[in-house]
Amino acid sequence: MQPRASLGNWSIVLICFLVLSVSFAARAVLGLSMPYLERDLSWSRSFISSGGALALVVMAAVAPIAGNMINRYGPRFLLCAGLGAVALGMGLSSAMRSEWQFLLGFGGLAGLGFGMAATHAVATIVSLRFEENRGLAVGAATAGSTAGQLLVVPLVAALLIHTNWRWSYLAIALASVAMAAAVLFFVPPAARQSAEARRDDVPLIGETLRLFRLPVFHLLLWSYTICGFTTSGIIEVHLLPYAAACGFPPLESATAYGVLSAVNLGGMVLSGWLTDRMNRPLLLGSIYILRGLAFILLILAARDISLLFVFAVAFGLFDYSTVPVTASLAASHIGMRSLGLTMGLLSAGHALGAAAGAYLAGLLYDLAAHYYWVWVAAVGLALLAGLLSFAIREDRKPLVTLAAAA
Repeated sequence: MQPRASLGNWSIVLICFLVLSVSFAARAVLGLSMPYLERDLSWSRSFISSGGALALVVMAAVAPIAGNMINRYGPRFLLCAGLGAVALGMGLSSAMRSEWQFLLGFGGLAGLGFGMAATHAVATIVSLRFEENRGLAVGAATAGSTAGQLLVVPLVAALLIHTNWRWSYLAIALASVAMAAAVLFFVPPAARQSAEARRDDVPLIGETLRLFRLPVFHLLLWSYTICGFTTSGIIEVHLLPYAAACGFPPLESATAYGVLSAVNLGGMVLSGWLTDRMNRPLLLGSIYILRGLAFILLILAARDISLLFVFAVAFGLFDYSTVPVTASLAASHIGMRSLGLTMGLLSAGHALGAAAGAYLAGLLYDLAAHYYWVWVAAVGLALLAGLLSFAIREDRKPLVTLAAAA
C-alpha cells in the first residue's frame, strides 16, 4: 500500500503557497508602477523593462544552484534566504532615485530572492514529500504564485491612487520579512545528513551535462523557456502598461489582472489534479496551444475593455498551469534524485525566456508605440511550445518520496 501524505506534508504545501504569494506579488508591482516610474523619474519604458529583465536573468543564474541546494540545506534555509533578498531589494527600490539603485535593488537583490523563493523550488520541495496526489499537491502549492497577485495588485492599485508607488514597494518588503519569520517558526530545519547521504548528493556540473544529453530534457526546457516569454515576460511586466496605453482606467485594469490571477489559481489546482489522471504530454501541449489562442483576444481588446476581462479569464486558465505538469514529467522521465537541479535548470530557461520577453516588449513599444507584434509573436511561440510538448512520450514510473525512502 502506498504511504499517504501526512498532515505535516500538507502544512508545507500551505507555507509554500504563502511564500510564493509574497514573492510573486513583488514581481507584479513593477508592471503596475511602470507608468508612475516613467512620470516621476523620467525613465523610458525600455529601461524599466531592462530592470525587470535583469531580475529575470539573475533568477536564471541562481535557479539551478537553488534547486540543487534543497536536498543539502532543506527548504527552510532556501525560502528564508529568498524572502530576505526580496525584502532587501524591495526596500531599496522604495527609496530609489537613481538608475543604479533600481538595477541593484529590483534587478539584483530582489531578482536573487525571486530565484530562491520560486515555483521550481516549491515544486521540488512538495514533489519530494508526496507519492499519492503529487500533481494536486504541487498545483496547490504553486498556486500561491498567482494568489499574491490576486490579492495584492488591486490593493496596490488603490494605494497608488491615494499615495505613491514608493509605499507599495515598502509594503511588499515588510510582507517579505513577516513571511520569512513565519517560515522560521513553522518549517522544521533540515535533518543532518549521513556520510552516505552526502556521497549521494547530485554533483552540479556532471549532472547538468548528463541532463543536457537527454532529448526529453530539451523538449521540456525549450517549451518552458517559451512559457516564460509568454507569461512572466510579456504578461506579468507589460499587461498593465498595455492597458494604460489603450486608455483604460488603472483600477479597472488592475481588477482585470486580479480576475486573471483568480482564474489562474483555479487553473493551477485543476492542472495538478488532471496531471494525476490523464496523458501529461497531451495536457501540457493543449495548455500551450490554448494559451497562444488567448493572445488573439488580447489583440482585439485594444479598443474594448470588456474584452480585456474575457482575455483575463481565458489566459488565466492556462497561465501557470504548466508548472505541475512540467514538474511531474521531469520527475518521471528524468528522476527524483536530481529533481531539484532539473527544475532549477528548467526555471533558468523560463526566466531567460521571460527576460527576453520583458525587454523586447519594452523595446518594441518604444520603437512602434504599440504592442501588436509582441502579441503576434506570442501566438506563434505558444503554438511551437505545444508541438514540442506533444513530442514527449507518456511514461509513468513509480517514484519514491523522501517519506517512503525513510
